[in-house]
Amino acid sequence: RQTSWLQHEYTTLGILHAGGIPVPQPISSGENTILMEYIGDLHQPAPSLVETTLSPAQARRTFDILIDSVERMLALARIHADLSAYNVLFWEDRPTIIDFPQAVDPRQNPDSWPIFARDVERLCQYFSRYGIRPQPLSLARSIWDRHSSELTPLTPQELDPYVE
Repeated sequence: RQTSWLQHEYTTLGILHAGGIPVPQPISSGENTILMEYIGDLHQPAPSLVETTLSPAQARRTFDILIDSVERMLALARIHADLSAYNVLFWEDRPTIIDFPQAVDPRQNPDSWPIFARDVERLCQYFSRYGIRPQPLSLARSIWDRHSSELTPLTPQELDPYVE
């Protein structure tokens, strides 16, 4: 199970990184580890967003980058499924989304919409401290609706190519 979970996260990181999403670059995976890009410098790792104080301009820019990333992840058939300010690193004025073991493919998970809406809501809740107050449900719905035609369920053969 652990190997499957690690391979799932490694594959997800690869898809997202190749798609230009701000995630650590996956380098290699082993039986019980993932080697990925380090975010930080020689003296300290990048702090999580909750450990960072942003200027109003940084907050707006970071929120926009993260919402754009959530939408582009959905276009790549991935939902983080636990996205919050705890799973975003902030380094050199840029956010990096981390921690993908629970990521879901919305074509496979019937609960994808509420999971997606929760991710958007958590981001909106965090950024409300900076005066950014979008309507989370409306924002999530508009993103979801733009990609809903791409989210048709996979066939049994697409899920498992060995099924006849």
